[in-house]
Amino acid sequence: MLEDAKLLDDDYEEGSNRTWSPTITVDGLTYATSLFWQPLQNTEDPVAEVSEAAEGIMEGADLFCIKQGKAPQFGICASNQGFKSGMSVGAISVATALGAQSSFVAVFKVNTGWWYICVRNDIILSDGDMVFLKEEDAKNQFLSMLAVPDWGKKIAPEEWGIEGTESEDVADLIKKGMRAKLQKIKALRGAKLFMVIAISAIVGIWLLSTIIDSIFLAPPKRPMVAPIKPKVVKAKPKIPEIKPWEKLKDAGYIMAKCYDNIAALSQIMPPGWTIGELTCNGSSVSTSWTRQVGRLSWMEEALDGSRIKFASRSFSNDGNNLLASVSLGKIPTTPSKPDRTTTELKMTLNDLFQAIGQPVALSETSFTSAQNNIYRSIRFKFTSVNNPIVWKDLLTKFSGLEITMIKYHKDGEKWDYEGAIYAK
Repeated sequence: MLEDAKLLDDDYEEGSNRTWSPTITVDGLTYATSLFWQPLQNTEDPVAEVSEAAEGIMEGADLFCIKQGKAPQFGICASNQGFKSGMSVGAISVATALGAQSSFVAVFKVNTGWWYICVRNDIILSDGDMVFLKEEDAKNQFLSMLAVPDWGKKIAPEEWGIEGTESEDVADLIKKGMRAKLQKIKALRGAKLFMVIAISAIVGIWLLSTIIDSIFLAPPKRPMVAPIKPKVVKAKPKIPEIKPWEKLKDAGYIMAKCYDNIAALSQIMPPGWTIGELTCNGSSVSTSWTRQVGRLSWMEEALDGSRIKFASRSFSNDGNNLLASVSLGKIPTTPSKPDRTTTELKMTLNDLFQAIGQPVALSETSFTSAQNNIYRSIRFKFTSVNNPIVWKDLLTKFSGLEITMIKYHKDGEKWDYEGAIYAK
């Protein structure tokens, strides 16, 4: 739940418009957000470590910043995504302003959307700095993290009305925090810059003395013409890009595990407690219970008696609410090469759903990889009275299938499905 970064196909909508923003503006100043964060091992000379990450973890990144403190980190980003050298970094200012809290999760309403920040044990999570353009995306991300216990502070917009949270003014926090700016990764700095200057000076002196020597002291030489062997420059081998459908999570496995865990959790109904929506995000199933007239001890006894291995579970401060989640475990991956174009997919899906009388919402999305390859997919959303086992055989017939969310409404006995199918 605390792992894996962002910026894949989920970050783009139809027309190649991003669903996240690289910057925010506070009090007239622009701050860089939505960086990719990693722990920093070598604080004395971080450039080599940052360069290695830019070439391996996030190919194409050319800007970085350093967060000092108990847990040093570096953030990287790419200028072609809207970032600029010299731009102040927002996450460092907020993280240091809230430095008394080693762990906090927050969402701020900003000019470009809803800024989600998550710090765990003084570390900004790799996907814990993101400005969502849609309020729903930010709220879903925030709620999923509430299932994790032991937050020192939980900050959310006041209008969300989430129990146990407080609201903060992001402008005040940024003023209190430390300032750090984006720098170019390949720029020479510190001892390396001094070394380059020194070597250049030595070479210049040597070159000048050689010219004087050859002009005034050396005897005249007869010109000699010799064939020059052309220099052969070996082209750097291009690393083949892993296409998104070459390591897809097994959609059939996810649908089966989602159903099994949702079915198990929905049976936990101690007297005086009601269960809310059960959501499977492709890696875990989470839900909540609300006390009506029961007791906390009854709820705890029901959880222990279920024999379910919970990834997390935590009661609210007043003991009236419980959040719990169950991991799907290690999900197998499988290559699933697309076999239809976007036009063919839309035609086939619409015809299929019309044939069974099931409404469906389709949208075409795409994203551009670091190697400038464009990958397209068709996203689908629908609500059905049939469970995932019924839909599994039908949906898994499509190559390039990805299941992103399954939600169960126990009161209405309804299921919400969201996913995508890659196009060739």
